[in-house]
Amino acid sequence: MKSIRLYGLLALSFLTNVVVSAQPTAPPLIDGIPHLLFWENKPETFSYQNGVLTIVAGAETDMFRDPNVTYNTDNAPKLLFHPDRDFILSARIEHAFDSKWDGGAIVLKNDSLSWIKFCFERDYTGARRVVSVVTKNISDDSNSIEIRKDWVYFKIAKAGKVITLYCSENGRRWLLVRHFQFDAAPDVSVGFLAQSPTGKRCTVRFSEIKYEARAIKDPYLGD
Repeated sequence: MKSIRLYGLLALSFLTNVVVSAQPTAPPLIDGIPHLLFWENKPETFSYQNGVLTIVAGAETDMFRDPNVTYNTDNAPKLLFHPDRDFILSARIEHAFDSKWDGGAIVLKNDSLSWIKFCFERDYTGARRVVSVVTKNISDDSNSIEIRKDWVYFKIAKAGKVITLYCSENGRRWLLVRHFQFDAAPDVSVGFLAQSPTGKRCTVRFSEIKYEARAIKDPYLGD
């Protein structure tokens, strides 16, 4: 009888949109995203509750292909889905910035040699930095503005072959960070990443997640 009750409680927990696991397998359903999600590299733990997605990345997790070809890795946990042809995805990203290169990101990925990582990262100076990495066989590494808080809003927009990246400190006024062409594959995936290349772990919270299946109207306004 106790085992039956325990099973019922676990089922109720899943149905109320709360997922927590020491060895996660089933991805959560994210409010507002009308597509199935899947894990690429499982996190230490994750949860989704009250609209907040939390991903915990373990030690030595990263996604980068160094221009010197001395460091190539793609083992950071990512929760992904296959988007519409044109789309806008945004989220508030927050973490504690404990170790160098700790970060939370929105990613868009064709395969291991072709991807975009838009990351809120602790940089080599210790600053909270907006960083974008575009990888076409080899990664670039573009450091943008410093943020004084532990959280910021990120947005990625795809319109045909054009990708636009934005950040915002209030989720209303958007700063264009990068605007470029990228040949997305028909089965391209997009979603959320956590990483801790030099630390023991990094807990990243994604909230106020919004998804729209449309092309952006004005790249300079982020609308």
